[in-house]
Amino acid sequence: MAKFELDTEFVRKLAAILEETKLGEIELADGDRRIRVARPAVTVMQQPAMAVEAAAPVAPVAAPGAPAAPAGGDLSKHVGVVKSPMVGTAYLAPEPGKPNFVAIGDKVTAGQTLLIIEAMKTFNPIKAPKAGTVTQILMENARPVEFGEPLMIVE
Repeated sequence: MAKFELDTEFVRKLAAILEETKLGEIELADGDRRIRVARPAVTVMQQPAMAVEAAAPVAPVAAPGAPAAPAGGDLSKHVGVVKSPMVGTAYLAPEPGKPNFVAIGDKVTAGQTLLIIEAMKTFNPIKAPKAGTVTQILMENARPVEFGEPLMIVE
């Protein structure tokens, strides 16, 4: 087997990508050579796997008196939108049967956990980017989410 030379600059670039995208890990393979760069896992809880059914589109739920979506209805451009930093399954509660992290109308502080996203068996807390009030929850519990998908509005 040929000796594997490690390109540390390449590893640093992969680590920077992890930080930018908030992904948990990146793994690349080229023939017999493989490289995996991972961030320390933060396990919030162990939640049993649930069967995922095809979900109907979710209509955003707004708090009474909450401002409407920006012109054109594009919530991704809303100033208080909290977007998914990764692909995974989003959960509103820390585990089945427990209360949700937040509800519409709740006041939150910057850094407070709003929900968690399971990606590759790791539960990643999604935190409030600023203090404010949760005015809309744009996703359903235990449903897949995409990178950049609007999840909540905090105003």
